[in-house]
Amino acid sequence: MSAAIDGSAMSPTPDDGDLLTVDQLAERTGMSVRTIRFYASKGLIPAPRLRGRTGLYDAAHRARLELIGELTGLGFTLAAIERQLERVPLETAPEELALQRALLTPWLPEVDEELDRAGLDRRAGRRLSDDDVTTLERLGALTRLPGDGPATVRLHGAVALGSALEALDSGLPPELWKRSHDLIERHTAALAEDLMTLFQDEVLQPYRDRGRPADERRRLAAAFSRLKPITLQGVVAAFGRAVNRAIRERVDSSGGSDRHEG
Repeated sequence: MSAAIDGSAMSPTPDDGDLLTVDQLAERTGMSVRTIRFYASKGLIPAPRLRGRTGLYDAAHRARLELIGELTGLGFTLAAIERQLERVPLETAPEELALQRALLTPWLPEVDEELDRAGLDRRAGRRLSDDDVTTLERLGALTRLPGDGPATVRLHGAVALGSALEALDSGLPPELWKRSHDLIERHTAALAEDLMTLFQDEVLQPYRDRGRPADERRRLAAAFSRLKPITLQGVVAAFGRAVNRAIRERVDSSGGSDRHEG
């Protein structure tokens, strides 16, 4: 769950001691100088302040670049990043950008990785058959990539691979796991959308309506970081209770006929 980006809190003028050269900014953000200049040319960050012929960057530049990096890590295309940042004025304060970044931090890290079959076997800890790879793809753990060269896949994270391998080893039909996977995806997508709407309506919008007070930003970011584990634990607990309830109801409706009598 993430929140839509929107910002209007203005940044104060930085002291000269807070300014960075483009090389220093690249070191702080982990981006190349070329990438920073590219983003500047696209209007995604403000133009640097000039001291003679040297361009200088402040905390707002750094915070904006970190936000761009977060969006890139989430799989946003450049065009999508541009559309998102159109809502965030160039003069938005670094603290507001840091809050937006906190709201966008993935709840579950998902790092896609392109691997050949040998690399996939190493990740799986065993040699996988073509049928195994097909099942892993159907369970959402990977995507086979087209091409005329050696077979490659895009692996969708270690967590997805681990759960798919456990399903593969369970002895139950792959089609059962595929249908289970589809059910979970459908219902969790709806749940995530509803929770995001609730957070927007009850927390973010009132914050915006109050003019984005500076003293609320840190508290809001901290609250959101605590919301993640609380919500995830709540989902797991609620699902467990729902399964228990479904089992009891099925037993009650069958009059206990499924239990062994002896």
